[in-house]
Amino acid sequence: MSTWAERVAAADWDEIARDLDGSGGALTPQLLTPTEARGIAGLYGQDARFRSTIDMARHRFGEGQYRYFDRPYPEPVERLKQALYPRLLPIARDWYGKLGRPTPWPDTLNEWLAMCHDAGQTRSTAILLKYTAGDWNALHRDLYGDLVFPLQVVVNLSHPGVDHEGGEFLLVEQRPRAQSRGHARLIPHGHGLVFTTRDRPVAGARGWSAAPVRHGVSTIRSGERFTLGLVFHDAA
Repeated sequence: MSTWAERVAAADWDEIARDLDGSGGALTPQLLTPTEARGIAGLYGQDARFRSTIDMARHRFGEGQYRYFDRPYPEPVERLKQALYPRLLPIARDWYGKLGRPTPWPDTLNEWLAMCHDAGQTRSTAILLKYTAGDWNALHRDLYGDLVFPLQVVVNLSHPGVDHEGGEFLLVEQRPRAQSRGHARLIPHGHGLVFTTRDRPVAGARGWSAAPVRHGVSTIRSGERFTLGLVFHDAA
């Protein structure tokens, strides 16, 4: 196994699944070393690595900037996506089974991305995000087209409390017939957070229902924060 696959395999995926069932988000062990995290963050200024740059204020997404990687992805990005997909797949199938939805995802990421491409979703979706003091990310969902993988992963490339203050990762769940529920997490350096892309199943008196979930980032109070976003479907 590759270095990144070994790290993914070492995680307690039963515990991650329980945390996802409970709140829609779950921390992973360290997925990137400090050197790897610094190397990925350092790519931000290399224009040839990216297909698109988004100014969040211009689109009223918040404040700050992010860039979509072009293909081919940097090796750690590609290897992490390939290693994470089969671990997330049983959770995705379980969730959609509970909700009575089709589970169209094949056993490998390459097969799934081929399905996305056949449906016209051909644009790369791995994201490198940069926040400085005063920046924030509005609550949103990364859907990009009709074909959606229900889980994604964000990796913190910076040291909370050292490189930046603030910048908690936010999850807000709209509960059936109740007020919304929020979670705020500081992701340790090099660690990942698995979270729901669109919604998650919630058990109720009448069976399972889908609770919509949006994610965002709280205001950076000082410093600079880089994160890597791994989305498992491509964009139209």
